[in-house]
Amino acid sequence: MAEKEIQVRLGQPVPDFRLPASGGGEISLGEFRGRKVVIYFYPKNMTPACTQEACDFRDRSGLLHELGAVVLGISGDPVKSHDKFREKQSLPFPLLSDEDHEVCRMFGVWQLKKLYGREYEGIVRSTFLIDEEGVLVREWRNIRVKDHAEKVLEAVKELG
Repeated sequence: MAEKEIQVRLGQPVPDFRLPASGGGEISLGEFRGRKVVIYFYPKNMTPACTQEACDFRDRSGLLHELGAVVLGISGDPVKSHDKFREKQSLPFPLLSDEDHEVCRMFGVWQLKKLYGREYEGIVRSTFLIDEEGVLVREWRNIRVKDHAEKVLEAVKELG
């Protein structure tokens, strides 16, 4: 990606990207043209909130698939960590590794965060819904995990 910090915008096409994926190989957003895509960004594999979020999407993945949607999880963790996390939680969808945070920056989720008075850069938990034409139609930024996957499922249903 030549341009830095491209910000995706509601109602606009999302630029294609390619990232290393769990299970080996790479996945590009463009592969899913013609399907709805749910992309959720999360801070770290194996942490309690991230595990809950992944399992919530796992538990709805069958319904999402029936509605013509695919789920992609993205964090800065390496592929090897994604493989372990995916296996341990029986996740039926790929996890993508954005170790240099380019895609996170493109979506505006790589931000300065504070924890216990310490500042650091990290992923702000966020989810994006892209329609069959590759256009960003919904975004949820800085979300709380509880009931979030259900809200995303409802939004996918509304898209038809």
